[in-house]
Amino acid sequence: MASEEELFASVDALLNEEPHLPPPAERARLREAAGITQARLATALKTTTQSVKNWENGRSEPKSPRLDAYQRLLNGWAAKYPAHGAASAAVTAPAASSEATASEVETADAPQAPTVPARARPATRPTAASRRPAAKKIAQPTADPRFPHGPLAVLDGDGSAYGVDGIVLDCPATTVVELVEWTLRESGLGAAKLNRYGKDSDPLIVLTAAAAVKLGLPERLEGHEQRRSLRLPEDHPAVKQVAKAKWQLTQRGFGPWARIYRKAQGRERQCVQLAILSWDALDERSWPGVTDMEAADIARVLGVYATRVITPRGSTAVSGLELMTALRPPTKAVQDPATGNWVSGYNPGSLGTAPMDPAPPEATPEHPVVVNSGWKGGFLNEEAYQWVRSVDLLTDEECTLPFAVGLDLNTAFLAAAARLVVGLSAPDHFHTPKFNPKIPGSWLVDLSHIELDPRLPSPFTPDGTRPTGPAWYQTHTVAYAQELGYNVEPIEAYLRRETGAYLDPWHDRLKTAYVDTLADLGVTKDLDDRAFLAAMERPKDVDPALAAVLSAIKATVKGGVGKLRERPQGKHYKDGERWPALERPTWRPDIRAAVISKARVNMHRKLNNMVKMTGLYPLAVLSDCVVYPSPGESPLDFLPYAASGKPQPGGFRLGPTPGLAKLEGVQSMLWAVDLMEQGLNPARHIKGGDAVLDEGE
Repeated sequence: MASEEELFASVDALLNEEPHLPPPAERARLREAAGITQARLATALKTTTQSVKNWENGRSEPKSPRLDAYQRLLNGWAAKYPAHGAASAAVTAPAASSEATASEVETADAPQAPTVPARARPATRPTAASRRPAAKKIAQPTADPRFPHGPLAVLDGDGSAYGVDGIVLDCPATTVVELVEWTLRESGLGAAKLNRYGKDSDPLIVLTAAAAVKLGLPERLEGHEQRRSLRLPEDHPAVKQVAKAKWQLTQRGFGPWARIYRKAQGRERQCVQLAILSWDALDERSWPGVTDMEAADIARVLGVYATRVITPRGSTAVSGLELMTALRPPTKAVQDPATGNWVSGYNPGSLGTAPMDPAPPEATPEHPVVVNSGWKGGFLNEEAYQWVRSVDLLTDEECTLPFAVGLDLNTAFLAAAARLVVGLSAPDHFHTPKFNPKIPGSWLVDLSHIELDPRLPSPFTPDGTRPTGPAWYQTHTVAYAQELGYNVEPIEAYLRRETGAYLDPWHDRLKTAYVDTLADLGVTKDLDDRAFLAAMERPKDVDPALAAVLSAIKATVKGGVGKLRERPQGKHYKDGERWPALERPTWRPDIRAAVISKARVNMHRKLNNMVKMTGLYPLAVLSDCVVYPSPGESPLDFLPYAASGKPQPGGFRLGPTPGLAKLEGVQSMLWAVDLMEQGLNPARHIKGGDAVLDEGE
């Protein structure tokens, strides 16, 4: 017979064991009796739907602390929904915890920040898990049931994958291949297509430095080449593992933005996008301060951007270009009249699937169209302003004014894209055509006879000097000469017969993203000018994460426009060779020229109207920023206002909408003026300047 000590030892051993869960079938019964879906339970317990399925079919068991929370929930359900003919004690637990509910589980192991909703019911977790103050809630669209955990996750070294709205997933992967397979099978990540004819966005996994090392990747990519060309060598173990598992990498290889895929099976895509933070995947100029944030905060920044713009697939320039295609897919399903079968056909209003060569004057000097044809007829020079008024043209009164104030137009190039008609077909060549402002194209015209006030930059050249003879201009530039009252007689032209407002949905989505993000930072349309200027001074103090999103949206606009004329990269390139960007239907320098031409013309129109309303002339113009002499340090000291106090239309007006102005720090602008007087391009020297408009990233 056992002694008392042996019996107590056996009992103590039982007490020290981990809690026992009911049989898998009973777990499923209790959940169904409570009317809770597997997806919602997974959200409450901060795990994946697949994990819940595994618990309910006996393939795996949860571990602490999730085990304790799961048992507490089952205890409560067992008390409320006992099995027929069975005692509620089937689930062993103290009576004190038998009244737990699903909402209590959500509070027990969740952060206060909102998480991805399951059936529009957000989950939470304790604020103690976050090192930052509670963030302002951002309105989110209803989650797609196919992607319950949002578009992306930031993976840390401990296996925690931080998703949008505070959700945290457990990722067991220890290799890149395991990570890819987990992402596609269990993570519930991805995003729905932006157009009915488009494709769903592939899930994005962002790796911290610790996560990269855990997966067998180097913490940093070292080398003498530029960041964009850095990648792992083909004999690296991680690259070999990917190939051995029958996965593929794109031509970019395994770099900061690695894309791993297999051929699609039917309609199901098998593709995962990786972004490696310690390899400089997030450029500081576009994503200021994001790389140094906590993983959960990085997920919030990228999640807001993905929700409002697009799931990142590379630099903001790449994302800007991808957004164009996502909103205007090149193909759609059409019925073959001969067979009655549904086949892939051209989607009207898009750029199609085949690349299109530009007209010679629209190309770059190294383009095969130019080199192979021996073209010597000149090129379009539609670029943003870089102009400084000559010191000789300054008046004594202007020289005595104590301030120089910079006005920066909000996303001026985005505003120019609104209702912009561009060519959709190949260019046709015409001799001595009659000018038509409604036809997009390139016109050879002599505008040197037009004499304008030298205190303003010429609207026809980027450096603001008067044209010296015939030159190629985009339609908007020639139309503005006509608007000013001058006769234009084109010598020849390259015009497109099929046209459309290709960039309209791109403009609308980015404008909404920009305005909504500013509103979340407290900069709204209902503010008067004084309140607007005050609000614009503190976005980074209000919410650094949303301020970073705002910066990324602006970089997406400029980078996307620049990517339309991406130049060849690499020191081994030879003029006349085709480079990879030319194989994209979105390599369209004529569309880029149209955007910049319209933006520059819009700027000159405002400058001209300011002279008429106030008599003021600018000191300098750099891209979308103009500097005026001022008696005070605020634009309120010189902007035109009516007697009622409302801003006069036609000139510069303050406000958060694209195309309206805000106060710009004039110090960097004066530095730009100094560089220009030295004959240097300030866009190449100013951090965050407009160099992306030259060739993208």
